[in-house]
Amino acid sequence: MLSSSLPIIVIFVAVLALVVRLATLPVLWRAQRAVRQRELAAIGAGPAGGVGAIVAELAIGLAGGAGLAALLIGTRDTGPFGVQVLSEPLGGHGANYLSRELGLKLSVSTNAILIAGIVVLLLWLLLYYRTQRNVLHANMPPEVWSSSSVRLRVAGLLVLRALLGAVLLPIGVSLGALVFQVVTVLASRRWRSASVVAAQGAPAGAAQGAPVPPGFGPARPGAYPQPMPQPQPYPQPPVYVPTQAAPAPPTAGPLTPVGSVAHQPLHPNEPRMIGGYQLLGRIGSGGMGTVYLARREGAATQVALKTINLELLDNAELLRRFEREAEVLAMVSGAYTARVLDGGVDGGRPYLAMELLDGRPLDAHLREQGPIRSAEALRALALALAVALSGVHKLGLIHRDLKPANIMLTTAGPRLLDFGIAALVDGTRLTMTGGGPGTLTYMAPEQFDNERVGTAADVWAWACCVVCAAHGTSPFAATSTGAVIRRIVSTGPEPTALAAVQALDPALAAVVARALTPDPAGRPADGAALLELLTAHSAPGVPAPDAGTLLDEITRGWRTLAL
Repeated sequence: MLSSSLPIIVIFVAVLALVVRLATLPVLWRAQRAVRQRELAAIGAGPAGGVGAIVAELAIGLAGGAGLAALLIGTRDTGPFGVQVLSEPLGGHGANYLSRELGLKLSVSTNAILIAGIVVLLLWLLLYYRTQRNVLHANMPPEVWSSSSVRLRVAGLLVLRALLGAVLLPIGVSLGALVFQVVTVLASRRWRSASVVAAQGAPAGAAQGAPVPPGFGPARPGAYPQPMPQPQPYPQPPVYVPTQAAPAPPTAGPLTPVGSVAHQPLHPNEPRMIGGYQLLGRIGSGGMGTVYLARREGAATQVALKTINLELLDNAELLRRFEREAEVLAMVSGAYTARVLDGGVDGGRPYLAMELLDGRPLDAHLREQGPIRSAEALRALALALAVALSGVHKLGLIHRDLKPANIMLTTAGPRLLDFGIAALVDGTRLTMTGGGPGTLTYMAPEQFDNERVGTAADVWAWACCVVCAAHGTSPFAATSTGAVIRRIVSTGPEPTALAAVQALDPALAAVVARALTPDPAGRPADGAALLELLTAHSAPGVPAPDAGTLLDEITRGWRTLAL
């Protein structure tokens, strides 16, 4: 009768661990998401998630293990035979209890417990490794899982668990940990179908040199707030095509022809159709979801179809940001901004169909080829961005996150992307609810105060981007957050960075210096004023260039840049 207590106690321990794990499953999911976000933040590809959920998950594991150990050890002397066996560590006296109870030789009992304990321990370690791989590798930038820090941390925790299970933990606690880990690894499988924040400046998993769709930059701090009440869905079927937008100039070029876009095959669990568009492959993933190479049924033209990841559809702030980007892209249509072709909701999942762009972000170009050394190309970049800002500001919009990652270098010229945090100047629509107002080294001084941020903040960011293009980094780059802020609000830009622009184009350097005036009133007020300053002629009686002449100048200068 006593010998029958061992399987009963084993089942009791397993069920107890299963109940605790299932009851704390929401904490586990939040902790896994926070771990992914923190690893992405470490490579500059997203916001650093909080540690609260991670600490809570760690506390649950420690408290559960300590409580189970205390229960087993505390009842060892008075409890049934099964408690006595499970309360001992792998090399403890469990074999003595088993030998005495079942009348077995001590060597047989020892081998039986060692084999059972080692099997439990190995399964625990194997499932722990599989959990880490799912969380840190599945649909993540490859540099996360391949980084030495992640590998060392996972290896260190494996060794720690092995030592604890082999030397210290009671066998019953190791059994409970195995049950915990079974549920944990099953929960981590959800990330194998979840595409989250990509590496900075390029979609995760995108083929080398593949076009990156419009509005597809890294996430910013605050892009993942806690879920809020679900907003109303877009009307069916919405089409975000501007009604009064000027046609794109000839320099914008046609949409990418069929068969010319590098992409990856679809996963078996990915959809084949969204909103009437046939998905041909996956270009990459980003902070708001996944971008597919797609084609409307019956049409030959390929588009970039951007949609939110399924597991993020309950994030009301993310849905609002996606809707905001769709609305802004529909309003903004010019020579040097991205074109939105269609949009809607399919089965509760919003999507945007946009033109494909043949190029890469400015930050990726700088990493791979270094600063721009052509004075004509640098001026063309500065003029094109000013033209884009002029169109944005005329609509009463502020971009608020102009930076190299949001500037696409295409064969037709630069394109300004990512209007996900754009706001109207009068603050009546499209304003941010929480979330970061920009990227630190490109933020204007007034963005650190409680002052109202206006179009002059975009002019400041424009100057930072021009300097970065000529120098390789922002003029306010520094080794720490505090040092960056001190440069922006107090000590001023790095002189060598400004000198890089001066060496290429002294006239452009003078406009850049004006745009970096700490007082917003001292800068060009908006994109139109900036463009006027850039095209001003010192010779009396020489008129400013018209739009056609300006576009020609940009096109000629852009051809000098090796993309």
